[in-house]
Amino acid sequence: MSDHSEPADGDLVSGPPRIAVPAEVEEAVRTLIRWAGDDPAREGLLDTPARVARAWKEYARGYEEDPSHHLTRTFEEVGGYDEIVLLKDIPFQSHCEHHLAPIIGKAAIAYLPAERVVGISKLARVLHGFARRLQVQERLTAQVADCVWEHLKPQGVAVVIEASHACMSARGVNTPGVMMTTSRMMGVFRTDERSRREVLALMGY
Repeated sequence: MSDHSEPADGDLVSGPPRIAVPAEVEEAVRTLIRWAGDDPAREGLLDTPARVARAWKEYARGYEEDPSHHLTRTFEEVGGYDEIVLLKDIPFQSHCEHHLAPIIGKAAIAYLPAERVVGISKLARVLHGFARRLQVQERLTAQVADCVWEHLKPQGVAVVIEASHACMSARGVNTPGVMMTTSRMMGVFRTDERSRREVLALMGY
C-alpha cells in the first residue's frame, strides 16, 4: 500500500490527507501498464499506480453522495415569480462506462416552478453528483431531469446536454470535434409545444 509524500505534476501540494491506496488496486494499474506495453518499474511510472487510483477515487466521487440532497432546501417566497428558471452552459466531466474514457461537455437545466424554487448553484451540484460516476450520456440526462422533477415538483423540467466522448474522438473511429446532444423534457415542456419552444430558445437551440 503506497503513501508517497512528494507531490507530482498534477497533484495538490496542500489539502486534505491523501487516501491510502490498497495494494491490489495499485497492482491492477501496473498490470494495465504492462499490458499496454510499458514497464511499470521504470522511474517515470513508479508512482503512477497510486496517482491513478487516487485520481479515479476523485473522478467517481459522485458515488459517495446523493445528488437529490442538494434540492432539499427550497424557497417559497419568490415575489410571485412564475416563469422559467434556467441555468445553462454548466461545464461537467464524466467517464464513459464502456471504455472509462472522458466525457466532457456542458448542460442546460431549466424548470418552471409550481410553488418552490432552489438556489441556482444546486442545479449544477445535481449535475456534478450524477456526472462523477461511470455514465452514458442518455442516462445522465434522464437522471438529472428526474431528480429535479421528483424533488422540486415543478410544472416542467427541461435538460439538454452536449458532450464530446473520448471513446469516439481518441479511439475507434478517431473523429474529434463531434458533439453528442441529448435532451429530456417533462411536464409542460413535453406536453405544450409553445412552452417547449420557449425553453429551447432560452437555452439557445
